[in-house]
Amino acid sequence: MAVETREIEKQIENSTVVRTGVTLRAILLGLVLIAINNYWVTVIEVRWYALDGTCLPLFVTPIFILFLLSLPNVWLRKAIPRFAFSRAELITIYVMVVMAAALASHDLIQNLFGAIGHAHYAASDSNKYETLFFRYLPEHLLISDKLALQGFYRGAMDPWNWRILSVWIGPLAWWSLLLATLIGMMMCMNIIIKKQWTEHEKLVFPLIQLPMEMTSETAGRFYANKPMWAGFGIAFTIGLINGLHTLYPSMPYIQGIKHYNIGQFIVNSPWNAVTRGGNGFQITMYPFTIGLTYFIPLDLSFSCWFFYLARKMVQVVGAAMGWDAGANNQFPYYESQASGAWLALGLIIILGSKSYLRSVWRQAFSRNSSDPAEAALHRKAFYGLALGTILLLGFAHRMGLAAWAALTFFGIYFILAIAITRVRAELGTPHEIYFVNPQQIMVSLLGYNLLGPANLTLIWTMYWFNRCYRSHPMPNQLESFKMADGAGISLRSMIVVLVIATAVGMLSSYWSNLAVCYRDGAQAKCMGYKWWVGAESFDRLRDNLTTRPAPEPIRMTYMAIGAALVLGLGRLRSAFVGWPFHPAGYALAVSYAMDYFWFAIFVSWLIKLIIVRYGGMKLHNYLAPLFLGLVLGDFFIGSIWAIIGPIIKTQTYKIFI
Repeated sequence: MAVETREIEKQIENSTVVRTGVTLRAILLGLVLIAINNYWVTVIEVRWYALDGTCLPLFVTPIFILFLLSLPNVWLRKAIPRFAFSRAELITIYVMVVMAAALASHDLIQNLFGAIGHAHYAASDSNKYETLFFRYLPEHLLISDKLALQGFYRGAMDPWNWRILSVWIGPLAWWSLLLATLIGMMMCMNIIIKKQWTEHEKLVFPLIQLPMEMTSETAGRFYANKPMWAGFGIAFTIGLINGLHTLYPSMPYIQGIKHYNIGQFIVNSPWNAVTRGGNGFQITMYPFTIGLTYFIPLDLSFSCWFFYLARKMVQVVGAAMGWDAGANNQFPYYESQASGAWLALGLIIILGSKSYLRSVWRQAFSRNSSDPAEAALHRKAFYGLALGTILLLGFAHRMGLAAWAALTFFGIYFILAIAITRVRAELGTPHEIYFVNPQQIMVSLLGYNLLGPANLTLIWTMYWFNRCYRSHPMPNQLESFKMADGAGISLRSMIVVLVIATAVGMLSSYWSNLAVCYRDGAQAKCMGYKWWVGAESFDRLRDNLTTRPAPEPIRMTYMAIGAALVLGLGRLRSAFVGWPFHPAGYALAVSYAMDYFWFAIFVSWLIKLIIVRYGGMKLHNYLAPLFLGLVLGDFFIGSIWAIIGPIIKTQTYKIFI
């Protein structure tokens, strides 16, 4: 009897470890960590220009924080189970930190602070900003106060006094409204498409593999896995050696991990055409890229590196034939090809989901739905999209942007958002599409005369959240929904978590950027300050207003070529089983994303091909922890250097770029 009693007590005690759902303590800890992480991200990326952890599809610092929570949690589950975090709690905390980091990132609020005061601070007689477009600027969205700008750019000023703070409150409130509307509409879209992509099509979501393993109720097995620690040790050692070299140049350095320029050995024409454009012709062997690519299907990873090399060979052929000479020196117009490719990719995804979307619509507004709770959620999502559209048009009207231009601009934005989210869910690869944004597409297709100077000014004012999309909120939301399924968290609870994280993440990002820039000076000491975002926004606007470009038939032709290639590859992929070329691989290869990663993706593809062919899935699954360890070890040592750097007040080793 005593034995039975002890067994029952043990079961009750252990049951505390398998709590499911969101808890108050997880939310409170998540809020604290949001403030810490967002400030850390701002310090290392704005002040010290180190790590660039939010430029990657899997953010670095949230994984580091999860590691610090989940590793000791393995011991807690055994020693004091009532105090241990459940998987649901760890996922809640992780998702909150990730969503807030997306806002504090390189491509969102950091960019906003790079552009919000640039036009007024940088205006001069030489750039003619004031003459060309000041009368069209939406002053309620920008900072023009001279004292506030002087303190921001030069530093050594306290921003927390009403004289300075009042200047920022209005513009940041308006941008907050826009961001909240866009992110809310993205969430509504994700609610609608979630079931199709996660349950019907069963997309692989490669980027959630590591956090799901780290938070598993059996995470002890992951942390006890020898191949995992072998991968961790390899990546950690590489980062340690190269990091010590950065501080002490006499120490050894491992070449080829970061950018190694192989274009320097290709000097003869026409082959040296491969060095033109983007980042030239370089190779990298980032451990985290090799690790993450292991979880991408072989045909998808093959497409990424194959189309990158094909892109380079087209440049060689163009040079040999003289197609890139004279006025045609931008051949083969990859910016236009990329725009057409990504628009086509987004439209394929939307049109391919027509029947599913129709069924969701019918169920959402049917009185006899098979799942009333799901139908109600979908109905609210459709209402949310309608409300969001009204708010966007209201925001555009307040700016002075024509309704048709606003619908075109935000329509392109959401098509790209859907395409990026799909690529993340299928491939998990980096999606830096610097060549593609609504501004350049609209200028190429519509020209100056149709857009007019006012509309041009207003769309370039919104360039800051359209620059690269590396930290796009929409794929992070969908991955959060997928992780919630695996952790036993209801969709409604996860939505609440994301809303809280978004609101707090926005405010903490504003505070962090103001604190860092007013203390150290955006131009005075901040090595990673985003001056170029403001320059790109308003210099390109100046050029558009000066040259008054007409619609360019050649760019439109190459945009059509990019779209046709994506459509053709999509058709062939659906028509032939085993067709090795994925349209997303082409879209990524021609739009800057693969410049950094193609060779590391090739290496991982080759390793996985050999493992699967000669060892089968049994060996593949056995070695999977090794590749997760590569990611974890690389992110861990990168984060350690990002802590050491601000402490010793110097720029330390960056695991990326």
